[in-house]
Amino acid sequence: MLLTILGGCGAWPGAGQSCGGYLVEHDGFRLLLDPGYATVPRLLERITADQVDAVFVTHGHPDHCADLNPLLRARTFRDDPSSPLPVYSLPGALDAVLALDRPRALAGAYVLREFAAGDPLDLGPFQARTRLLPHSVPNAGVRLAAGGRVLAYTGDSGPSPEVVALARDADLLLAEATYADRVPEDSRHHLSSARQAGRQAREAGARRLLLTHLQPGTDPVAAHTAAESEYDGPIGVATPGLVLDLWVDRDLR
Repeated sequence: MLLTILGGCGAWPGAGQSCGGYLVEHDGFRLLLDPGYATVPRLLERITADQVDAVFVTHGHPDHCADLNPLLRARTFRDDPSSPLPVYSLPGALDAVLALDRPRALAGAYVLREFAAGDPLDLGPFQARTRLLPHSVPNAGVRLAAGGRVLAYTGDSGPSPEVVALARDADLLLAEATYADRVPEDSRHHLSSARQAGRQAREAGARRLLLTHLQPGTDPVAAHTAAESEYDGPIGVATPGLVLDLWVDRDLR
């Protein structure tokens, strides 16, 4: 299982950056997780738009799904349109982004496959387990298993035993860490800090931790240090272009 980071900013893309977006590959199948702002240009540096086999979106905030629109345009506005792209999301999560174009402009570009959090899914070679995690809108964390390896991804989530269950014994926990240490009072139930991500990785027994969704201006060194205070396994911070082979044990720093 191969993971490529397309971006790691939360809320909006910082200068020269992109929001969260992740390409997960196994046995030639390419799954795109959360195509947030500015991720499609990064994606197209690596593969063509028609080489994406499926898209999974955790929730409907635009920093997690806005670039679904240019991806579908790149597959459709051409002489040889691509086959419809399977797009998985919670019910209604993609209504806004799919309404950006004129009616029917992208009607044949995708097949929307809505699911309920908790549903198991088969995404090509990936066996996916979904779990409702606490956020300001419904958010489905996902656990992907293939080839004897497991990747757990939170989307956006406040600290919860459900995150620990999602990441239990995972080879990699890709965890939202908007803040390094202190989460503002009004966000404590639906966003997390790097320190909390580290604590939950430890409680889950995850083998590696990759922090993502850092809000622009959050010091990545401070985030790493905060997570390290709770978790003694390898820790990294998601940066565009980082490629991880989950079969290879490596330092994420």
